[in-house]
Amino acid sequence: MTADPPAVRVVALWVGDRGRPEFLATARPTVSWAVESEGTDWAQRSAQIEVRLDGVVTGFDLLGAGSQRQPWPARDLAAYESAAVRVWVRGTDGSASALSSWVEVRTGPLGGDDWRAPLITPAVAADAWPERGTARFRTELTAPAGLASAVLSVTAHGLYEATVGGVRVGDELLTPGWTAYRDRLAFQTHDVTALVRAAAADGDVVLAATVAEGWYGERFGFDGNFARAYPGPVALAAQLRLVDEAGAVTWVTTGPDWTTSVVGPVTSASIYQGESHDARLDDDAAAVPGVTLPAALPARLLADVLTDDDAADHLTAARLVPASSPPVRVIETLPVREVRTSGSGATILDFGQNLVGWVRLRVDGRAGTVITLRHAEVLEDGELGVRPLRFAKATDRYTLRGDGPEEWHPRFTFHGFRYVEVSGWPGAFDPADVTAEVVHSDLVRTGELTTSNPLLNQLHSNVRWGMRGNFVSLPTDCPQRDERLGWTGDIQVFAPTASYLYDTAGFLGSWLSDLTVEQARSGTVPIVVPNPLPFGSPPGAAWGDAATIVPDALYAHYADPEPLARQYASMRAWVEDLRAIAGDSNLWTGGFQFGDWLDPSAPPDKPNQARTHSDIVASAYYYRSTAALTRAAQVLGCEDDAHTYAALAEQIRLAFVAEYVTPAGRMMCDAHTAYALAIEFGLVTEPALRARLGANLAELVRAFGYRIGTGFVGTPLMTDALTRTGHADVAYRLLLEQGCPSWLYPVTMGATTIWERWDSMLPDGRINPGEMTSFNHYALGAVADWMHRAIGGIAPAEPGYATVAIAPVPGGGLTSAAASLDTGYGVVTVDWVVEGSAVEGTGVEGAAVQGDGSTFTLRASVPANTRALVTLPGADDAVEVGSGEHTWTCALPAPPAVDPAPWTLDTPLARFMDDDVARSALLAVLAEVGFFFAAGWTADGRWRSDTSLRQSLVMLSLDAIATIERTVAALG
Repeated sequence: MTADPPAVRVVALWVGDRGRPEFLATARPTVSWAVESEGTDWAQRSAQIEVRLDGVVTGFDLLGAGSQRQPWPARDLAAYESAAVRVWVRGTDGSASALSSWVEVRTGPLGGDDWRAPLITPAVAADAWPERGTARFRTELTAPAGLASAVLSVTAHGLYEATVGGVRVGDELLTPGWTAYRDRLAFQTHDVTALVRAAAADGDVVLAATVAEGWYGERFGFDGNFARAYPGPVALAAQLRLVDEAGAVTWVTTGPDWTTSVVGPVTSASIYQGESHDARLDDDAAAVPGVTLPAALPARLLADVLTDDDAADHLTAARLVPASSPPVRVIETLPVREVRTSGSGATILDFGQNLVGWVRLRVDGRAGTVITLRHAEVLEDGELGVRPLRFAKATDRYTLRGDGPEEWHPRFTFHGFRYVEVSGWPGAFDPADVTAEVVHSDLVRTGELTTSNPLLNQLHSNVRWGMRGNFVSLPTDCPQRDERLGWTGDIQVFAPTASYLYDTAGFLGSWLSDLTVEQARSGTVPIVVPNPLPFGSPPGAAWGDAATIVPDALYAHYADPEPLARQYASMRAWVEDLRAIAGDSNLWTGGFQFGDWLDPSAPPDKPNQARTHSDIVASAYYYRSTAALTRAAQVLGCEDDAHTYAALAEQIRLAFVAEYVTPAGRMMCDAHTAYALAIEFGLVTEPALRARLGANLAELVRAFGYRIGTGFVGTPLMTDALTRTGHADVAYRLLLEQGCPSWLYPVTMGATTIWERWDSMLPDGRINPGEMTSFNHYALGAVADWMHRAIGGIAPAEPGYATVAIAPVPGGGLTSAAASLDTGYGVVTVDWVVEGSAVEGTGVEGAAVQGDGSTFTLRASVPANTRALVTLPGADDAVEVGSGEHTWTCALPAPPAVDPAPWTLDTPLARFMDDDVARSALLAVLAEVGFFFAAGWTADGRWRSDTSLRQSLVMLSLDAIATIERTVAALG
């Protein structure tokens, strides 16, 4: 009797990117689904996608295993159209699922061709605008009888909040977000049918909006030299499409018939400076028909305000694009953890977590009472540490209305903070009346990692919180000071980490579109995107390379060729820029470079003065970008380009090795980042030479006491370069070091996000004196990518995780780890445990092995329709398995035997570094005899295997040397 095929179910179906706005941004969205099967090794043989359009259901057959980001099978969707999609699948084992539930999708306007509403602004003289003021807009309309649909689309020069009948539209914040405004202005679309019907029940409907300056009107720059980047006053464009039951369409659009005002409760608002709100100025003008705005003014077309040059950029409908990135929302709230009273008598609230957002107040007091909120990430001497904010005031003020309990939070600013100083609170303060609202782009969480080491868990949490705080509409460097810019160098190193933690396809895809238009406008990739800075910059290695590396990272995680095709011209243009610079030498040398930015050896005021020469960094990135472009050309079928750029990449690689790598395996610049670049970028391919480079890198890491010796460029590469060349033990020692500089030093200092500098806070609790001292900067957290792959054991064996590589690398004293990743196909889970010693285990699902170390047990869950390549510790080959639950056990090799040689003055310093007890005893006796040179051995990289203790003892008396010798000999 033949057993029935295992049951199979379509458990998730989505159209477009996960986390996207409600209304589609494209006429041809992709279709994705996930499957669960009760059996093992389930693979899809075929699928059928059914699309319902105009009431007609059409089925489209799909052969093969594809279930992620499948092309839209039906005709292109039109603007303001609805459709529905469902799927059923059949397995290679003959199983078949039932039809999934319908997923409804909608479009609003799909671009400028579907837009009919002009930008309007208050008819006020330029010199009459309130400083950091806001504008209010209002119109009244009569809803048609038998209203069937009401769809509102809105955008602004500035940040807008729209209301219908006095009720806020949607839950999206800081709209329309920050894009490359000269070329791309996003708009949001909302279904407001229920709001219009509710308001129409009482008569006419009031459609209103408040617009603040936001990023559009912010002053950008450095060192106090700030200026607006975008022309003209704040402005609003909105179009409301009303459809009755008969299908008749009525349009309500912004125009000169609207009324406006620059007087309202939001008296000032600024991204950097904060927001002030006077509740006494609240009125019903935004909700009640027949009520006029205070100090009402007619609306004026923005076209009549801008100069001809500005209008050429800022009035073209072609720049209007539907929002595609996940919206910014309030994601969670945090209570006050502790109320402190500072030495100056200030009341300071500690939320226990460095976060991004604002605080919400619940308060009752007399009219005119002003509550002031000042924000900071850290305390210094018990007071708010505001110096790192530079020129940003990060201060909110709320003036009470005074007619009973009131609740308020800012709407047009955000802050990076853990601490809030509160002044002016009426009566006794109750911390329950204040909560912190965490605000960022609402991305879908995909990746998790926990380990048996609490410090590593906190480090991983810090990485995630740092990403959350800097993914607010775009990927910024920091969220608190007078900067908050989309630095290209930061995101190119962090993109793989980000794409494990969250689904970043829509978020980074939108940002890459901004990069493309800014690149075309600037003539090269600018250092920040969007680019509001008043100065140009030449191409910069590791920063401009975001043009190639971020698309490459997205393809590795999502295997979607469409964004790669969209970015291909940008990728190619960047490589051609570098090709022109390098010329026949095939090396990128000279000129200004950021280099290995914020190498810990660099002076606080010269962060680009790293140990690794910038020419090595630049040429290595030239190779990496060319290699990424080659891969893109291969994926897209651009055969001529693939051949051309593969040959160019090889020429660059050979030139790099000839110029910077000695036959003995040393880099001409004997620094951590130089070795890591050569290994991890694949510049050195000859196995023996790579092995020598890895050994020299491991020696260098040990010589510097396992302290960090890298900046933004080298940090993401170090642990991988060590692990790849057989030095995972050194990688773990580097990761677990707690002295400064290290990844765990900030954790031991109470950090809850990743810092900009390794020593943003000094060991004595004082803030680093450098002008750039952020306590929320995700770039150095890019080590989490290695943690996900080496500790968690999850990596893509092919783009998009159709085949996942499961290869955990135990070490560092960890006894367990657990990781999971929602790949779209389903959730891959991996957890492993190390137990006991000297056991016989089973190898790959039953293959017997014998070892004399601890027992390693690995459990993995592989989603349906995917496969896994599993490599156990110590194994040379991977074993391929299909979907389902799997368990393996093997014996780990015993740790290396302890060196039995006696401890003497001739013992290498490297051996002391690797033995915590011996090193502590040595440093103690050196301090006792007053040998203070030893205090610099770590910073100077003196813990070398070719340097003995005796060789390092200079200018000491014979008695002191004898004391040291006796202490060392007593070590055994």
